[in-house]
Amino acid sequence: MSGAHPKSQALPLTIRGIGKSYGSVVALDDVDLDVRSGEFITLLGPSGSGKTTLLMVLAGFVRPDRGSLRFGDVEMVRTPPHKRNVGMVFQNYALFPHMNVFSNIAFPLKLRGIGGAEAAERVTKSLQLVRLEGLEQRRVDQLSGGQRQRVALARAIVFGPRILLMDEPLSALDKKLREYMQIEIRHLHERLGMTTVYVTHDQREALTMSDRVAVVDRGRIQQLDEPKRLYERPGNKFVADFIGESAFLPVRVEEGVARLGGVALTLAEPPASKLAEQFLLVRPEKLEVLPNAALDGFNRLDGTVREVVYQGDSFLLYVMLEAGSLVAVRNLSRGGTIDRVPPPGASIALGLSVSDTIVVAEGPADRRGEGGGIA
Repeated sequence: MSGAHPKSQALPLTIRGIGKSYGSVVALDDVDLDVRSGEFITLLGPSGSGKTTLLMVLAGFVRPDRGSLRFGDVEMVRTPPHKRNVGMVFQNYALFPHMNVFSNIAFPLKLRGIGGAEAAERVTKSLQLVRLEGLEQRRVDQLSGGQRQRVALARAIVFGPRILLMDEPLSALDKKLREYMQIEIRHLHERLGMTTVYVTHDQREALTMSDRVAVVDRGRIQQLDEPKRLYERPGNKFVADFIGESAFLPVRVEEGVARLGGVALTLAEPPASKLAEQFLLVRPEKLEVLPNAALDGFNRLDGTVREVVYQGDSFLLYVMLEAGSLVAVRNLSRGGTIDRVPPPGASIALGLSVSDTIVVAEGPADRRGEGGGIA
């Protein structure tokens, strides 16, 4: 008997109008979200955005004030956690220090009345899935951080849940191990096919692992999209600022034309917002130094080099534009030397491809004024 379920048995999640407040603090503000069967979706946002609260609502540890939550066709808002049959991986792993690896992983089976040979087989297969074979008798305090994380994963999947919830499970690991485990968890998801909801504040982690990402701020989902589109076409300034390194240059948009100072910009697509005051989104890797003559397909931005920073695989130039904004430009050298990089004080022309020229408006969360969310 395997703890894994085929993809056809994974459950979709349907969230409608979920609201939760703690006194005057709005943690979740009428959240709507659909998670497809077998999908890996990440809730991404800063501390206090509401992402963890939403995950706890899914797990049953937080009762919302209003709204509907369905696993498949079954309403779950009033169902207690132990009857939801979801796997859960906590930020601190929540392993039992007095138990060995086998007993930790077998614990959910014990609660379900499963023991003996069937429990042993399920634990063995779960250990194989997370690549910890042979460590059944090892004490938890004898494991590395990465091994503990894998034990927590094995415990979450051993009973074959069709929904897996993960609350920042990699935050305690060092950078190299965290990046390795991102790929491991993604591969595990592909093998098991469980519907997975993952919480993180790390945008690179979200883009690496997810089928889709829901960016959360102040209790609302600001944008739900595939990673590439989320990065390339953010829906508002908050999303653009949270996803990746960005500069925002004030522009005025009239009749579909954006003007940066006296320069008219050709946009990749019509602005999503009808507001006149918006922002040109500029990412360092999207800018290029133009030759003396402007190139077709580029918007030209003139400026002066303020500083050159060597970063090993690239150079980072800080350029003050004639419009009065400071921007960063990356990867100018194309593998060349410092002699080929414009020095401080040099006048240069930067090119922003028309396909990368987009404007964003202030997002809904930015217009709601002061006030916080909660984890």
